[in-house]
Amino acid sequence: MKIIAADVFVTSPTRNFVTLRITTDDGVTGIGDATLNGRELAVAAYLKEHVAQLLIGKDPHRIEDTWQFLYRSAYWRRGPVTMAAIAAVDMALWDIKGKVAGLPVYQLLGGASRNGLRAYGHASGSDIESLFDSVREHLELGYKSIRIQTAIPGIKAVYGVAAQAQASGERYDYEPAGRGAFPQEEDWDTRAYLRHLPTVFEAVRNEFGPEIPLLHDGHHRMTPIQAAKLGKALEPYDLFWLEDCTPAENQEGLRLVRQHTTTPLAIGEIFNTVFDFQTLIKEQLIDYVRAASTHFGGISPLKKVMDFAAQYQIKSGFHGPTDISPVGFAAQLHVGLAIHNYGIQEYMQHSDKTNEVFEQSMTFTDGYLHPGDKPGIGVEFNEEAAAAYPYQQAYLPYNRLVDGTVHDW
Repeated sequence: MKIIAADVFVTSPTRNFVTLRITTDDGVTGIGDATLNGRELAVAAYLKEHVAQLLIGKDPHRIEDTWQFLYRSAYWRRGPVTMAAIAAVDMALWDIKGKVAGLPVYQLLGGASRNGLRAYGHASGSDIESLFDSVREHLELGYKSIRIQTAIPGIKAVYGVAAQAQASGERYDYEPAGRGAFPQEEDWDTRAYLRHLPTVFEAVRNEFGPEIPLLHDGHHRMTPIQAAKLGKALEPYDLFWLEDCTPAENQEGLRLVRQHTTTPLAIGEIFNTVFDFQTLIKEQLIDYVRAASTHFGGISPLKKVMDFAAQYQIKSGFHGPTDISPVGFAAQLHVGLAIHNYGIQEYMQHSDKTNEVFEQSMTFTDGYLHPGDKPGIGVEFNEEAAAAYPYQQAYLPYNRLVDGTVHDW
């Protein structure tokens, strides 16, 4: 069995996605997700110009060997472009192996460790009442765990609030990247945020009670001491986790946060390799691994980092917004179903247009996800539907402080 073709597709049903399709001489195809939000064409070019030709004639069953070859032979390792490209190849090869074996990928990873995967949804509001409405809407959809994001008085635009207007005309939670030639500028005030957020969680707990697991994403915008202050202030409201409380590159900063709060911490959606997690896992500075299969090199390294984390009682909390295509999302579900130390899965429902391009076997029932039992990853790429949605340039927003300084978004 040999690889005879590796084709790259860029399509934009609501938002941009990069998809790799590998074809074997037996006619078996596998697909992988190479989407890098705001830099999609860089990964598409990396695949088309540097990777695709290296795959021709290779044995698709040699997944680990192919991964190591693509990672080590380039010499200049890591980085989101390289790792997203390798991720697409890795997913596509696992997809092929599953189809040849007649088994879903999770069976090849050791079989299911649970019946379904607990998911959390994104509730947000421009004020308390609209936030409450959003929470109720998500509960009605079946979510049993809810992320809470809210507008901040005095700040015009805040990450994670679905009601916020977008240049694309789409809902913010479908795609925060605005279509156009330049990123949108947003404002930020950390002190205002730190004053307001505990009052929001107090209101949510008073309205919905103590049982619902609540989460919050700080999106890297705090210094370590600010993050420690927020984590301590939120302790009375029993968060499931506080995500990305400070820029993850500064791993030593998490030591300071840990010293001051028992609020669980989730980090890692911008990480690209297991090396980024070494200190955080060995020193138990986090409670949940936020890595995404698409940006982390695929299924193979995601399984490895979770095996490493299991030694320290650290669980998974994989990144799962709509800038992970249904292919990358399904890949994570297979890993999550197989590993013992699963925690929770972020789940934002893709648009109808996206679901037309990516035909899925995944299910979401009573708050739990399952990748389905079709052989392989369980997603098929509709090339004809994809062609109807050409690429549109888009950038994620960025932040400036009141004095004009560029800040973490």
